[in-house]
Amino acid sequence: MEKRVSRAMRTIVGVTGASGAPYAHRLLGALDGEIDLILSRDSEDVIRLETDVGPKEFLKLATRSFANDDLTAPPASGSYPFDAMVIVPCSGTTVAKIAAGIADNLITRAAAVALKERRQLILVPRETPLTPIMLENLLKLSHAGASILPAMPGFYHRPKDVGQLVDFVVARILDQLGQKTELIDRWKGMPEKGG
Repeated sequence: MEKRVSRAMRTIVGVTGASGAPYAHRLLGALDGEIDLILSRDSEDVIRLETDVGPKEFLKLATRSFANDDLTAPPASGSYPFDAMVIVPCSGTTVAKIAAGIADNLITRAAAVALKERRQLILVPRETPLTPIMLENLLKLSHAGASILPAMPGFYHRPKDVGQLVDFVVARILDQLGQKTELIDRWKGMPEKGG
């Protein structure tokens, strides 16, 4: 009889060159289980621009990391056991490549694997405004099984700083992954008038 081996949830996090590196950094610090991290070359420049930490600090938050140009790395294969992939932030170019089936780097290849193996794929686009081409690509990916989770923070929790806006989006990602989080106060309905 085959022996089953249980393991912690394994999530691949891909970080591309769109603006939004703080979302990726916060997610890496909040995720449970094993984290496989892939940084695109452009994301490293954005990380330096948008955060107080460098790419090395991102790598320290991961269980393991892979070079984006290494198409022989484990996440390039459907036989590599991972549960979900999050691309945060997800650039328009990355969206277009995945939608067109172009797997020319490890992030786009791992996303293609997630789709073909029916594993969870969460894309967090941050660009605005969106062209009809981008909207069509996102719709195509949604039909293919990806979850489209734009970095659109809510305000009903009355955020006091940018960190709370980041936490709102990261909490929604964690919700999609089925991971418990207390990063934000949950919606409890409208407060009573005069309260």
